[in-house]
Amino acid sequence: MAPAIAAVAASVMITGACTVYQPAPAVVYAPAQPSAFERSWSAALGSFEDQGVSISSTDRSTGMIRGRRGDIELTANLRTQADGSVRVQFNRVDATTQDPQLMKRVSRSFDARMGR
Repeated sequence: MAPAIAAVAASVMITGACTVYQPAPAVVYAPAQPSAFERSWSAALGSFEDQGVSISSTDRSTGMIRGRRGDIELTANLRTQADGSVRVQFNRVDATTQDPQLMKRVSRSFDARMGR
């Protein structure tokens, strides 16, 4: 019986001396979220395209997008405000009566792209 007790005691001492290392926690890097200006800029460009307005010029540094659909010229002005939000304003450059609902459609398309 003594050899059995000695064997059990030896196995307890051996397993007590073992160290189990846990794996290091995995580091997950989430992709950076686009800035409010970037999201708004992309949505404004997309809203023009959604409504068939061909973009004639863009200037990110001033926040200006210009486009035409037929005889109608539209602009989008984007401005970052003091609180970090972005103000987007769509304007019709000319006063033609052709397609009076175009501005509303562009605005609705923008809202949809922004998840509103």
